[in-house]
Amino acid sequence: MKVLIITYYWPPAGGSGVQRWLKFVKYLQDFGIEPIVYTVDNANYPKEDDSLISEIPKNITVLKNPIFEPTDVFFWKQKGVKKEDVANSTNNGLLSFMRGNFFIPDPKIFWVTPSVKFLQKYLLENPIDVIISTGPPHSMHLIAQKISKRNNIKWIADFRDPWTDLYYNQSFKQLSFAKKRNQKLEKKVLENADCILTVSNSLKKDFLKTAKNVVVITNGFDSEVLLDEHLVLDSKFTISYIGLLPKQSNPVAFFKVIKKLCDANEAFKNDVQLLFVGDISSEVRNEIEKNNLIEITEIKGYVSHSEAIEYQKKAQVLLLLIPKVPKSAGILTGKLFEYLTAKRPILALGPEEGDLSEILEHTHSGIVIAHENEAKLSTEILRLYQQFKEGNLSVASKNIEQYHRKNLTSKLAKLIKSL
Repeated sequence: MKVLIITYYWPPAGGSGVQRWLKFVKYLQDFGIEPIVYTVDNANYPKEDDSLISEIPKNITVLKNPIFEPTDVFFWKQKGVKKEDVANSTNNGLLSFMRGNFFIPDPKIFWVTPSVKFLQKYLLENPIDVIISTGPPHSMHLIAQKISKRNNIKWIADFRDPWTDLYYNQSFKQLSFAKKRNQKLEKKVLENADCILTVSNSLKKDFLKTAKNVVVITNGFDSEVLLDEHLVLDSKFTISYIGLLPKQSNPVAFFKVIKKLCDANEAFKNDVQLLFVGDISSEVRNEIEKNNLIEITEIKGYVSHSEAIEYQKKAQVLLLLIPKVPKSAGILTGKLFEYLTAKRPILALGPEEGDLSEILEHTHSGIVIAHENEAKLSTEILRLYQQFKEGNLSVASKNIEQYHRKNLTSKLAKLIKSL
């Protein structure tokens, strides 16, 4: 059985967007399904991680087609130049306005027509059984929609994030016509796909308002995060955040609490270390400075996936931040599942009731505290700190094997075959 997977993010792309389908592709053949990947030939990814190339199975077909990306002109001037400060990419008012109102649903829209032409030619000699598109960018669904309709092929549309409700859309200042256009495109995809695949139960509930068949397969972790590198825990009381940190997730109350605890307790101030690994927004940096926390804060910037795993395992506490946006109860960041395998206490800021809270409770791996609940946050940090001082800061995570990428791919294979 053959499936065509249409994805923008593919190695050497770095960051979280590439992980989901790279891992599915890695294991699909174990379940009797041959993946054929269609992706971009000349992408100017914000971040690259060449180490991920080695995870692509050697015997699969990867089709590539050039793409014109207007963001190369507007946001980053030259190919090959390292793109810094990705977390601030929606902060430019004029460019964000242009992005939201002239490139609908996203700047990859220019790749739709050439992709349909390319794939139609390929399918003449290479029949496939199922098409899978994954977004964002949601233009990938528009390609799949046309190919599915023209060739009467079953189609799964995978939503790693919402479409019109995607939290950073607010930064684009969309006008009425742009919002309506976006909503119309999304509605058509949700109605026409044979199955909508998504990552959380809350998103499933939203999609079921329009789509008839919605299935949840969460993100997960893979075997490389389980390797025992005999890493030694940080000697300081490190509270570490690993990943992209946009302005929507700026933990204002967290920094206030840390400052108050430092001011009230000299020992705590000497022991605590805030560590941020990955691009963080200027708003977050400003908040660190505003609370006079520069001395106890280290910002590492972007690192490879393997390095990120090391930082997760060495941390005393892992900080997880859910954006402060509407419908945040359905957001499950990809890093959550790798955090689970690190078996370090997870301190999450976000909605106290939602998908994240359910998973942390089920796996006994951490706690979710509302962003604005400073009192509860202070109590929890002091509790963790006390355990650190006593030498017994740990968690006994359980029920996490279900999130291994191979087990998740098994579910995907059953879904594909059911169509």
